Amino acid sequence: MYERSTRGIRVAVRPAFLDDQSDPDEGQFLWSYTVTIENKGQEPVQLLSRYWHITDGFGRAQEVRGPGVVGSQPVIAPGQAFEYTSGCPLPTSSGHMMGRYQMRTASGEAFEAEIPAFLLESPHERRQIH
Repeated sequence: MYERSTRGIRVAVRPAFLDDQSDPDEGQFLWSYTVTIENKGQEPVQLLSRYWHITDGFGRAQEVRGPGVVGSQPVIAPGQAFEYTSGCPLPTSSGHMMGRYQMRTASGEAFEAEIPAFLLESPHERRQIH
């Protein structure tokens, strides 16, 4: 599990290689990742948008931006958490992701909650973040 806290918002990520949905012979590798966003702060926050920086095993990067996560812009009360699972396909057997969520407090203040860098590893190759 990878985790990072920003201004009382704890973001934890648990990636998993999906062997049954990948086809290494065709250069298709798929991972799921489960994200838990926990509000350890004093006021409700809303997740407005996401930004991902995805890098494959050859160092090629792509950026993904969009509103909310999995079709939702959840409001997370103090002491509560929101969890979702999504996926990431790559043409290589390894890679890594990192990013941030644009958040807004109940009082209207905007800030970014960092998503920790995490590895996308398959049984076909292992890499490390330095």
